[in-house]
Amino acid sequence: MATVLIVEDEQAIALLIKYNLEKAGYETICVSQGNKVLPVVEKNNPSLILLDWMLPEISGLELCKIIRNNPEHKNTPIIMLTAKGQEEDKIAGLSAGADDYVTKPFSVPELLARIQTNLRRVGNMSNDKKEYVFKDIILKTREKKVFRGENYIQLAPTEFRILKMLITTPRQVFSRDDLLKEVWGNSVYVEARTVDVHIRRLRKALNEFGPDYIRTIRSTGYSIDDHDIT
Repeated sequence: MATVLIVEDEQAIALLIKYNLEKAGYETICVSQGNKVLPVVEKNNPSLILLDWMLPEISGLELCKIIRNNPEHKNTPIIMLTAKGQEEDKIAGLSAGADDYVTKPFSVPELLARIQTNLRRVGNMSNDKKEYVFKDIILKTREKKVFRGENYIQLAPTEFRILKMLITTPRQVFSRDDLLKEVWGNSVYVEARTVDVHIRRLRKALNEFGPDYIRTIRSTGYSIDDHDIT
């Protein structure tokens, strides 16, 4: 049974989420203060984290960055909950390492669908081919690790899934819609701009140790290709 950590300082919202998640068959843990989140994550190793942006003591945005920098939890799905609905806020949340973004007020069915989709993606990784290789980039599906040569590349789950899709079929061009459907699923609405944010993060991580193999095809999409690399 999956365990969802609910990090929310508004008691009414926390209770609403807790009730509906438990009704859907999930175990839940609730935390209302930012400074108590990390010890709970370390102790309970939740399957997924619902993380409110605005928290006492430390913001959800900062907590997201800290959790993502911990190798033990780098693959734990994180969904940001926030009243901040502007595009720049969404980009900030995704750039901090969140996998998904839900704006308040939200519908319970939508939230449940996003939770289910994110958990399914993590579970599906275990059934993949053991390893994919392109040039000096190695993606290990079972360990959920990426290497560039001898260098370990730490990726958040969403960047890992995007790289996996690209590296599975090198030189094939995937549109933003292709990536959205494969990485986020049909049941979740995500803006096309979100793909660009994660591609930038993926590039930054990979290119620290070698040339850029991710090609941007204007008005079309992305591929992994060494054709233009000299």
